[in-house]
Amino acid sequence: MDAGQGLSTSEVQSIREALAAGRKPRVVFTAAAGQIAGQVGQVIELTDPEVSDEFVVVRFGRDELPFSPADLAVAPKGAGRRVVEPKSEPEPEAPPAVAAPEFVLDTPRVPAQRQEEPKVEQTEKPPARRAVKAVKPKGPAGLTVTLAYADGEWTVAAQQGSKALAKPYVVKPAEALKMVALVDVPGVQEAVEQILGTERAEAEQQAEKLRAELAEIEARLAELREAR
Repeated sequence: MDAGQGLSTSEVQSIREALAAGRKPRVVFTAAAGQIAGQVGQVIELTDPEVSDEFVVVRFGRDELPFSPADLAVAPKGAGRRVVEPKSEPEPEAPPAVAAPEFVLDTPRVPAQRQEEPKVEQTEKPPARRAVKAVKPKGPAGLTVTLAYADGEWTVAAQQGSKALAKPYVVKPAEALKMVALVDVPGVQEAVEQILGTERAEAEQQAEKLRAELAEIEARLAELREAR
C-alpha cells in the first residue's frame, strides 16, 4: 500500500480491534505528516474522533503524539521494528577549570624523640632439681615351714629364702596334729586325722599280734619250769 493514501475506515476499525486484543499495530507516516514521512511508529490508543480529527495516538521515539488517519498508513510487512528516535545534539562540554597555583609553606620537620624501651633484666633460674626416688627398704626373705609325712613318719623343716634354717626332723603324730589344728584348714586336718587313724589301726593289730606271741612264749616258759 502506498504510504501517501492514509488510513481507511476499515483499517481504523482493524487497528481498534488489534488494540482491544492487546496488540500495538505499526503504522508508517505519510507525506501529510511532514518531516517524519516514511518513519514507523506504534499505535497505542484511539481517542474519540468526534472530539478531534487527530484521534490516533502514535508512539514515535520517546514521544506519544496524536495524528489524523490521513497522516498514517498501515506499515507494510518487513518494515523496521525499531522506532527511530530523534538524535539529540550533545551539549557542549564546559572547558576544564584551570587549577590555581597552590602555595605551600615548607616548615622544617622536628625529628621525633626516640623512646628507649625499658630494659628487662633476665635472671638465670637455678636448674630444677630432679626428684630423688625414695629407695624402698628391702624386707626380710620369706619363711617357709614344711610339715611332711612319709614312710610312717612326720617331719618338720624350715627355710628362709635360699637358706635352710632346720633340716627335716621327726615329730610325734600328736605334735603334727596340733600344728595342723593351729592352721585351721578343714581339708588338711581331715587328711592328717585319716593318716593317724590308719596308723593307729596298724599299731593295734601289731600290738595284738605281739601279745599273742608273748602269751605263747610265757606258756612255753612255764612248761620248761615245771620240767625241772
